[in-house]
Amino acid sequence: MDLNLTPTELGFRDQVRAWLAANVPADWEKHRTEDEMLARFEFLRDWQKKVFQAGWAGIAWPKEYGGRGATLMEQVIFTEEMARAGAPPLANVLGLMLIGPTIIAFGTDAQKKRFLPHILSADEIWCQGFSEPNAGSDLANVRTEAKLDGDHYVINGQKVWTSYGWAADWCALLTRSDPNSAKHKGLSYILVDMKSPGVEVRPLRQLTGESEFCELFFRDVRVPAENVLGQVGDGWNVALGTLMHERATLGAGMQVAFKRQFDRLVELSHTIQRNGHTAAEDPVMRQKLAQSFIEIEIMRLNQMRAITRINQKGVPGPEGSIQKIFWTELNQRFQQVAAELLGPYVQLTKGDRAIDDGGWAYSFLRTRGNTIEAGTSEIQRNIVGHFVLGLPKSY
Repeated sequence: MDLNLTPTELGFRDQVRAWLAANVPADWEKHRTEDEMLARFEFLRDWQKKVFQAGWAGIAWPKEYGGRGATLMEQVIFTEEMARAGAPPLANVLGLMLIGPTIIAFGTDAQKKRFLPHILSADEIWCQGFSEPNAGSDLANVRTEAKLDGDHYVINGQKVWTSYGWAADWCALLTRSDPNSAKHKGLSYILVDMKSPGVEVRPLRQLTGESEFCELFFRDVRVPAENVLGQVGDGWNVALGTLMHERATLGAGMQVAFKRQFDRLVELSHTIQRNGHTAAEDPVMRQKLAQSFIEIEIMRLNQMRAITRINQKGVPGPEGSIQKIFWTELNQRFQQVAAELLGPYVQLTKGDRAIDDGGWAYSFLRTRGNTIEAGTSEIQRNIVGHFVLGLPKSY
């Protein structure tokens, strides 16, 4: 594992930094804190279009698919520099980081030409239809049915906890195309137009007050058979490709974002009073801050290990589950430290006395879902135990 950037990578990093310094919207913080979710998303879609037009969207994608043909390490550098600059996130994050790479790996030439350019430009937003009410962590138990009828599949079923379902134009849907099959067999991965008749989206209100997740209902939705990604009945392997990208690469810039939050918390520790002295003067709180710093550094090193694996093997491996467990549980511990340091102020979400526009309250509440989304910590530990450590399967 090489932790040093090459001269070429350093030059690329400087190029990214210069572009971000000149182009990050000065009013992003205002939109982030004041806009409603839908208005904020439209702002992020416009931002991605600007990034795309400058040649920075999907930079590790092959040039023939609209990417830059850059290395995965350069993609990681770009993601880290976005976080370091406090830039807005890209609107089509699932399309760019998960579904686009899956289409590149498994799609036909026609599918690549049809979908990939619109993912990069944010003209078409994607969501991921995997989890179901009775098959959340047990993904192989999905029951959403895809029944072949001539040259179309007719889809019936329900999905839940669907991020960006409220904004999505397309859904990467895992279905059971063989009703007599069980578990990992008989699944098909189908690309579904969210504007098709019979698709219903219902928001799910979260602790944060937003409805970031949705339920999806499919009632006799007709989808062209040509929209199957990969082979019919081989949806499990295609879905694994999506999940490995999600766990290995989606958190590439998170350690930078956590470090920015950590630095801000240290700054606040010198002003927040605790029992007649500042939080920074409290030895217990100093130790908790030191532990958070150590864990953020561990996360950075784990990320470098995951990226090294992909560079060597060409595809993400199950080690991505280690990173997923670590960053989600780290974030919960770190936000708990922040809540202890800020005291009653952490409960304020708006108003003159709310610290950082209530961002700490939002972050604390949002972390509750980290260890559930994208595969629970329990499922991730089973993956690590079996595929990384070689332990027997847990039944």
